[in-house]
Parts: sequence; structure tokens; C-alpha cells
Amino acid sequence: MPAELNKVFLIGNLTRDPELRYTGSGKAVCNFDLAVNQSYKDASTNEAKKETLFIRISVWNKMAELCAEYLKKGSKVLVEGRLRMDRWESTDGKPRTRIDVQAQRVQFLDPKAAPGEPAPEVPEEPEESQAVDDDIPF
Repeated sequence: MPAELNKVFLIGNLTRDPELRYTGSGKAVCNFDLAVNQSYKDASTNEAKKETLFIRISVWNKMAELCAEYLKKGSKVLVEGRLRMDRWESTDGKPRTRIDVQAQRVQFLDPKAAPGEPAPEVPEEPEESQAVDDDIPF
């Protein structure tokens, strides 16, 4: 049996406020975009370079509600999750795809998530509670 692994760890900052929605069955889903920076030295010019990746994150259930309540544009988070391919058809009928991260754990890295309050502990979602494609509200 071949070995397989689909696991990512990212640390970055939200590029905009999170968006919270609910599926038809009442499950919470929160989406936000994460900017992740990478610094390196260009081998040919010996110049310091910086590259930024923008990654779409999906968070489900209670964790989604906590992210929507405590996070905002600029918040620093650690996301642990798995890559997922999102497929849809555009309004002009062309097939589209996007790779995003379905978060299994989000850790708030800012000292305080809300004025005067400590950042909440965000529980890890058990694998079986993760939503299936039929639950995606968009």
C-alpha cells in the first residue's frame, strides 16, 4: 500500500475580515484568506527576496464561529489542515478549480484576540465532523 499524506501547517496574517456563513443544515463555515511570507536569497544576485502566497482557508463548526468572532484583518494565526481542490463552473460555463486549505485546527497567535480578553482555546475538530462538499453554501 503506497504511503499518502495530506497535511499542511501555515503561519500568516488574515488579508481581510473572516466571512461566516451557515449551510442549509445549519453547519457554520468561515472563510478567510491568509498571507504567508517566505524570505530567501536570490542565488544569482545575492539579493534578499520576499515572496507572499495568498491561501484560502475554510473552517467549520464551532471553530468557524470562534474565528469569525475573534479574528480580523491582520490577525496572525497558525493553521493546521489539509489541501482540498474546490471545483465549480463559472457563470460563462467554464470549469474552474482552486486549491484551498480545510482547517482542522486554528491557533490564534496575537497576544489578545479581543480587547481585555485572552484568546480562546480553539478545539481541534474530529475528522468525521468535517463537512462534505454537499454542505458548502456557495
